[in-house]
Amino acid sequence: MSLSLALATAALLAAEPSPLPPGHPTIPPGTQASPTTGAPGAAGALPEGHPTMPASAPVAPGAPLPQGHPPVSDANKLPPSAEELMKQLDSTEGLREREKTFEIASSLGKLYYTNGRNAEALSYLAQAQAQSDGVRTRFLALKKKLGKTPLLSLSEANCGFTPGQTLDAMDAAVQARAKSGDTAGAATCARASLEPVLDVELLRGNALYLQGDSVASLKAYARVLEVEPRHAEGLFSHASLLFETQGENLPALKSAREGFDALVAAHPQSPRAPMARELSQRIEETVKAGGRQKWLASRAEDRRVRLSQGQAQAAALPSDAPRPLTPEMVDAVKNTERTPELEAGLAKLVDEGEEHLARGRYQEALANYTRVVPFQPENGRAKAGMAWALVGLGRPMGARVWSVALQGDAGAVEKLGDTLLAKGDAKGAKALWEKLSQDVPNYPNKAALQAKLSQ
Repeated sequence: MSLSLALATAALLAAEPSPLPPGHPTIPPGTQASPTTGAPGAAGALPEGHPTMPASAPVAPGAPLPQGHPPVSDANKLPPSAEELMKQLDSTEGLREREKTFEIASSLGKLYYTNGRNAEALSYLAQAQAQSDGVRTRFLALKKKLGKTPLLSLSEANCGFTPGQTLDAMDAAVQARAKSGDTAGAATCARASLEPVLDVELLRGNALYLQGDSVASLKAYARVLEVEPRHAEGLFSHASLLFETQGENLPALKSAREGFDALVAAHPQSPRAPMARELSQRIEETVKAGGRQKWLASRAEDRRVRLSQGQAQAAALPSDAPRPLTPEMVDAVKNTERTPELEAGLAKLVDEGEEHLARGRYQEALANYTRVVPFQPENGRAKAGMAWALVGLGRPMGARVWSVALQGDAGAVEKLGDTLLAKGDAKGAKALWEKLSQDVPNYPNKAALQAKLSQ
């Protein structure tokens, strides 16, 4: 069971009414009867004043329970699935309106979010945010009081927090330190206590975006950055959404680029860093062009020129070569018979795609590869070529497809550089190898790759 599911299960159990029979006195924690003897006086003794329990033989499995005895759970029963748990939650009357701790509200929000129920997730995440606003406000006030004085390290602050400690308990410790005059220690501990709160804010931003409210989503990401300006996921999410929604707003685009650059500077080894570099460069081009529409127009004109230059080669394609797939053909691809003629046609398309790449005809190369990959998704040459074509075209999906190609077969990407070099595109080969070296620092063939770059 995932952590969010485990926490949500605990939240559900905490919200359930007591299973004791009506009128039964409350049993304080730690005073339950021994599971083996039921005898008082030892660990697990009965509460004071409880009637003596007579010794008895163990109850046989399946035997009926005494009248009024609460149900006994089956120790061998598997925990509920996420779907089963949400059904129980949905049927719990008044659960959404009931006041909850930060931990319970955030656990419920995460459960619904990870299962695609964003409307319900937002309701619980909003409750978690409300429960944490006091801590957040306190931290910002303490930070302001410190001025330019940096926060202490966690070891210097010695907050004394323990795993699983509640937000309220941590906040109480922060307030005590602040009252004692230890502003620096209180601010550092307040920031440490806000780590799960930042997770909630990020999830809220994601859920709001998925619900179509990009304005509120930007505000949620901004709240993360107000607390932690170097937060990797906060920087990436905020900058990406600005770039996506503010294509004609040049100041907003510049702000998005600053966010991507800040991510790369603060977290150069982050999995997000390569894409952040790509998008930063894209924004620079967009701003220079005067906005996204003008940038797209310039790219379209560039592609038109390249396409006209390659029309002769495109017209020369054999008539029996595989044609572009239509939507109606997609479902039939997996059932298509792999004849020798089809395989030969696909191989020819890959060869031609590499020729297009070596001549800078990225759009034509992409057209070839998109006809091959549906039939041969395992073809490393095709995936490498398709990724490089998308990178050359500056497509939004280029960085993702490039990353997939590297993860699947980085060796095929390196060999594509060899092919480009053999076809006379030394500049393209070097650019590909440099990008490969940059994006895969631990590439097994690093020495040979560096030797190629030094030639």
